[in-house]
Amino acid sequence: KRMAWPIIASTATTLAAFGPLVFWPGVVGEFMKFLPLTLLATLSASLLMALIFIPTLGAFVGRPGAADPETMKVLAAGETLEHLERAPGITGQYIRVLQSALNHPAKILAGAVVLMIAVQGGYAMFGKGVEFFPDVEPDFAKLQVRARGNLSIQEKSNLMGEVERHILALNAEKGEFKSVYTRTGAEKNSQEAEDIIGTVTVEFTDWDKRRKAAVILADAENRVRGLAGIIVNSRQEEGGPPVGKPVQIQLSSRFPDLLAPETAKVRRQFDTMDGLTHIEDSRALPGIDWQIIVDRAQAAKFNANVDVIGRAVQLASSGIKLGEYRPDDSDEEIDVRVRYPSAYRTIEQLDHIRVVTPSGPVPISNFVRRTAQPSVGTLNRTDGNRIMSVKADLVPGVLADDKVSELQDWLKTANIDPRVKITFKGEDEEQTKAKQFLVKAFGVALFIMAIILVTQFNSFYSALLILSAVIMSTIGVFIGLLVTAQPFGIVMGGIGVIALAGIVVNNNIVLIDTFDRLKGTTPTIKEAILRTGAQRLRPVLLTSVTTILGLLPMVLGVNIDFLTREVTIGAPAMQWWSQLSTAIVFGLGFATILTLVVTPSALMIKVNVHDWLARRREIKAAKAVRASPQ
Repeated sequence: KRMAWPIIASTATTLAAFGPLVFWPGVVGEFMKFLPLTLLATLSASLLMALIFIPTLGAFVGRPGAADPETMKVLAAGETLEHLERAPGITGQYIRVLQSALNHPAKILAGAVVLMIAVQGGYAMFGKGVEFFPDVEPDFAKLQVRARGNLSIQEKSNLMGEVERHILALNAEKGEFKSVYTRTGAEKNSQEAEDIIGTVTVEFTDWDKRRKAAVILADAENRVRGLAGIIVNSRQEEGGPPVGKPVQIQLSSRFPDLLAPETAKVRRQFDTMDGLTHIEDSRALPGIDWQIIVDRAQAAKFNANVDVIGRAVQLASSGIKLGEYRPDDSDEEIDVRVRYPSAYRTIEQLDHIRVVTPSGPVPISNFVRRTAQPSVGTLNRTDGNRIMSVKADLVPGVLADDKVSELQDWLKTANIDPRVKITFKGEDEEQTKAKQFLVKAFGVALFIMAIILVTQFNSFYSALLILSAVIMSTIGVFIGLLVTAQPFGIVMGGIGVIALAGIVVNNNIVLIDTFDRLKGTTPTIKEAILRTGAQRLRPVLLTSVTTILGLLPMVLGVNIDFLTREVTIGAPAMQWWSQLSTAIVFGLGFATILTLVVTPSALMIKVNVHDWLARRREIKAAKAVRASPQ
């Protein structure tokens, strides 16, 4: 009965931590929403278990007097001060440490603050940086084949067949692919480069029976590098929601003529940067289009009809559409067109085409001239502005965030025309959106937690103390990332910090609730703090240790399959959850020290400040009495 409200408050604060994640917008939100939904359902069920089912089972299963006398002595150690000094085992050692801390509480709190600043600064200097989603060993990859020129579909198919034969030869030698699928032609609604003539998609065998995907793809690229006229780029399956190439810059402007030269300038910078590979841009491919210009005034002299001239030109190019026909074995209609034989469909032949006029047949060269213009590919627009983009993949081990920062520094001195707007797309765009949402979600969670804590304890100081423990627990998170040499994942690491907040709040709620209960029945506040620590030591340690032990296999990358009795290390599933588990394990490990040492010290500081103010008031009152006339 006594612990019901602390348990309810603890669960409510944890629900508050994950509640805002349900409203995560965008593609990443759709991808990650099942995690908070599952946790909300699980935590709600656990509250019912703790308040109703566990006590009911305890009434049937528990037996009075089942513990041995030594255990009972330890459990009772926190009831009186004289027992605290003689508490055996870890409880006694903890009490002696806590007594020393309570003698210098300000130094303990200041040391924690300095350590938080130092660790975060150390990670900024020596850490591995920031990434969007963890790099997970993929199950699929694709090899994109690029070639330029006016290739027919059969010529493209022949080139793709050459690439496919090399990939199949690699598979026959190594046996690392389950399947190899080849597609000739660009995919519909694809944002890929225009010169891609086909894609080879491979499905890897099980991760523990092959080399790393990056090594396999590098081997495949080397085998097809000698093929003339083509470039082969490999792309691994993305770990999170699809965002395309990780480094992307989009240039947009209302003045289309400015885009091509500025895009070329950005492309040259990409080419000079280390760590970028498979660079492409969306400028039109090299080539020319013939523009036919009709001199209407000159055509009028010959009484030539412009529509007739246009049809004559069509006969020498794409042909005139006569109708449509749907074969019996097809669901799509085929255009029926008429045009000149191939021998008469040349540029030079345009000079000899004649059109019928009232004055007789007249060569169209009398009033038509042709000019060569740079070919125009796909024209893309965003918000009414023409856009072009430059994209690049990353060399293994390089983070997109580092390259984006490098490009941002370059853009400050690149003298890009101010009429051209630069926007970072791809992974950086989604990463920025996710970071902004998680910061807001964390702030909302802290606000809701504060309301719950103030309602529970009727004290702003207690609420502030608990929330400050949440902030300080990030010390352990960054220590863990430094120890394991991992980058901070915006999504998985951010969720780990939010999950950590819920656990840290739980431990501190129970601790402060016990302190509030004991301070009214204890001679001194210091004794109440010591008794609180003695009573809550084991519950706090049990909560922390069980959570850490449960997540430790993920941190170490160990996967235990109890059904097949197999133990594997480094499985892709473990790679996926490594950042989240590392944040919780190391953060909770350090937060346990905060809960057991720093939080009691902060409670002691409040008492010391209160006593100091009381003494000042007494001194002022005494001086006032002495100064008053008798």
